[in-house]
Amino acid sequence: MISTDKNAVSLFVEQCVAHGMLNVVCSPGSRNAPLVIAFDEHPSIICKVIHDERSAAFFALGMAQQLCQPVGIVCTSGSAALNYYPAVSEAFYQCIPLVVISADRPNEWVDQGDGQTIRQKNIFESHVRYSLNISEKFSTSTEQWYLERETAIAFNEGNGAWKGPIHFNISLNEPLYNKVEYTPGSARLINSVKSDFKLLSEDAEWIKKSMLYDRKLLIVGQMDFDSSFLNELILFANDSSVAVLVENTSNALDKCFVHCIDRALNRINEDELDLYAPELLITVGGAVVSKRIKSFIRKNPPKQHWRVGNSFPYMDTYQSLTHTFSTDAYSFLKNINQLDYPRSRSNYGAKWRQIDLLSKYKLETFFNGAEYSDIAVFYLLLDYLPDPAQLHMGNSSVVRYCQLFDPVKGVRYWSNRGTSGIDGSTSTAVGAANSSNNNLHVLITGDVSFFYDSNGLWNNYLSPNLRIILINNGGGGIFRIISGPDKSEQLETYFEAKHNHSAEGIAATFGLDYLRAESLAEIEDQMLWFYEKNEKGNAKLLEIFTPAEINSKVLEEFFQFLKI
Repeated sequence: MISTDKNAVSLFVEQCVAHGMLNVVCSPGSRNAPLVIAFDEHPSIICKVIHDERSAAFFALGMAQQLCQPVGIVCTSGSAALNYYPAVSEAFYQCIPLVVISADRPNEWVDQGDGQTIRQKNIFESHVRYSLNISEKFSTSTEQWYLERETAIAFNEGNGAWKGPIHFNISLNEPLYNKVEYTPGSARLINSVKSDFKLLSEDAEWIKKSMLYDRKLLIVGQMDFDSSFLNELILFANDSSVAVLVENTSNALDKCFVHCIDRALNRINEDELDLYAPELLITVGGAVVSKRIKSFIRKNPPKQHWRVGNSFPYMDTYQSLTHTFSTDAYSFLKNINQLDYPRSRSNYGAKWRQIDLLSKYKLETFFNGAEYSDIAVFYLLLDYLPDPAQLHMGNSSVVRYCQLFDPVKGVRYWSNRGTSGIDGSTSTAVGAANSSNNNLHVLITGDVSFFYDSNGLWNNYLSPNLRIILINNGGGGIFRIISGPDKSEQLETYFEAKHNHSAEGIAATFGLDYLRAESLAEIEDQMLWFYEKNEKGNAKLLEIFTPAEINSKVLEEFFQFLKI
């Protein structure tokens, strides 16, 4: 087959394929030409082209989420690679195998005033699982062995038990565009053998004693759907002294779980704290959206806190960590469920479920009389959400509003909660929809997040299965619902950053079907059109305008109504 004349680059591409990286998102440039040639000519690799490196990286992040395999991003030298950093940090904290491949100038030209030449080596070192600097050619068997060995180690680190981004920085000399006939060799793998997690007998004994606590709380953070884990979690929750708290991003749904943490905590009075504070806390998964549960447990620390997971084993969100289990959540719960220990007769789990149900039963009454506002819009939108679907939630106020309502069965929930930034929500959803075109993908995003990431629509990969709902309240609505900026004289100018922009022109520029709504009745009128397929096969954008001034007031009324 045809490839670049730089043999280390061709060998590197073979290593990528051997380790399951079959999709690459390239951004235009010249220094990365050998990489682009080698990837594009390889019959096993699908290449896409996206101009904006920041959008390209988040697009690839969305692809990796859906495909559950490494996805590469390729850029030219200089500041191009720095634009990857927001997505790299997000992938790091979400544990997603994003493969960063940056073309570099020859090392001797760094700091010499040459164009597009910066200090690229190890630029992502703090937020990747592995970094490797590669020369463009090898001339000895030892150099070939080194390249094969190091790339194998990098992929094992990025796609092993603790997943995350990896970075390859490749120095390339001119000429850059030469091609040769290339005969692929046998790529080298270094297999990482996994062993089943089993509790040692001495560990089993103290764990059984700990399981005698009357108040055991298990909190599930952000996770992909896992049916095996869900079955073990349901079995674990059958213990009456266990309460299981999940969020939409946990992708774990069952009637025995508390699905809306803030809604439940809202009903706990100061004199009832001891009834709900855990003695044993178990945490699994990634980030948790609720600030209230973090504050609640930090103020009411448990006697023990067990962190379960291969990634970030010492994550001490609640300032109470006592034990860490470096294993996956399914294996851990399976071991716990197999232990023979006397069950507590406590009704701790029922207490948590009851306070959440009492709030849930009052929702319809509240929204029958609620003013038109963000929260009323979310209540309506989530009620119309089709099943099945993939829901992508923008950050700040959007993901928080979504957590106030029970998840919809058959819907998978996604959000960039690794770093919780607004900078790539649209790009990630676009990449996810493109990689999973048999599923409906719905993005709900705020206006600031949408405009900030409007380049996420600047590509040729907008799928007809993509629906975007833009909540436009004229600024950063989150700053009116969190304590502090809402009372600041700088609120409108510096925090909320009020604006009068609409997305209609953006939709026209990038070929999305567009409609707008300014009331609940108008939203309902658009729902059938919004979710049905159209003959043109375009993605669709529904822009909903809400009144910024009353959103925080209605939200406060919501919590007060449910508390009584």
